[in-house]
Amino acid sequence: MAFKHLSSEERHYIEIELKNGTSQNKIAEKLGRSQSSLSRELGRNTGQRGYRHQQAHRKAQQRHKEKPKAVKLTEDIKRRIAQDIRADWSPEQAAGRLEKEGIIKLHHETIYQFIEDDKRTDGTLYKHLRHQKKTYRKRYGSAHNRTGIPNRVGIEERPEIVNNRGRVGDWEADTVIGKNHKGAIATLDERKTKLRLAVPLPGKKAKAVKQAVIDTLKPLKRFVKTITYDNGKEFAQHEAINKALSCDSYFAVPYHSWERGQNENANGLLRQYFPKSMELHNVKERDVIIAVDKLNSRPRKCLGYKTPYEAFKELTGVNARKVMGYAFMT
Repeated sequence: MAFKHLSSEERHYIEIELKNGTSQNKIAEKLGRSQSSLSRELGRNTGQRGYRHQQAHRKAQQRHKEKPKAVKLTEDIKRRIAQDIRADWSPEQAAGRLEKEGIIKLHHETIYQFIEDDKRTDGTLYKHLRHQKKTYRKRYGSAHNRTGIPNRVGIEERPEIVNNRGRVGDWEADTVIGKNHKGAIATLDERKTKLRLAVPLPGKKAKAVKQAVIDTLKPLKRFVKTITYDNGKEFAQHEAINKALSCDSYFAVPYHSWERGQNENANGLLRQYFPKSMELHNVKERDVIIAVDKLNSRPRKCLGYKTPYEAFKELTGVNARKVMGYAFMT
């Protein structure tokens, strides 16, 4: 039988019976404890004024609190965690991946504590943690106004297989705008595998956005079935994109950003590298590629702690990192 610590009530009973002259054997028998357990309790927790249950309970709790805990973080594990955090993984992603690989099961709070300890010794791991900040959606006037997008098909007509993430090939698209509306980045996210693609734009005009989307998705054209956009006029040439990629396009309801929640969330993650305070007109394609490569290399909880690269390859047989040229540029 596993040993159970004495409760405060049991200690109170011991104090009363000792005052009544009851033998240790009888007290142990009444409590259903061994005589050695009771003898150990009295030896550890008896004070100068004899055995008092409140004092004994405090002593036992303090001793338990100070007891050395098993150390899970070996130097090898610490190096691995530091490597993952420097790759901009979250503590939850790092913990999930360690468990998935059968290395060790850790709570992500343990990794947060490791990062805090590193910070107290002037380490820099904390600088790689993401900060969740409220993002503001672009506004295009009243939801009742005309969008200016020709032959726009609403999201309510989108097939259920897209809504349910039942296949690879359904994408969400948006643009990330720089400070003072200087520069932008076009972003594309595959709904099932969470694969993210992005490219800096020479301008936010519809023609530039159209070409950027076509050029970015062309290497994966056979895995492009639909694209769901927000209602920005930069996507007015969606029909030309459909023709070039042999896909269909849909548009979310204005101001219903949650209908493209994956893309919205991924844009927030991209802001870690290109914050709102930054103008984007001089952003280099290489810098965007490096940032996106990091996002696609992070294990995702919703993917069973696989990375988007791994999930995409598993379902398509295609190494997106190689096909997109990221492996040769990072």
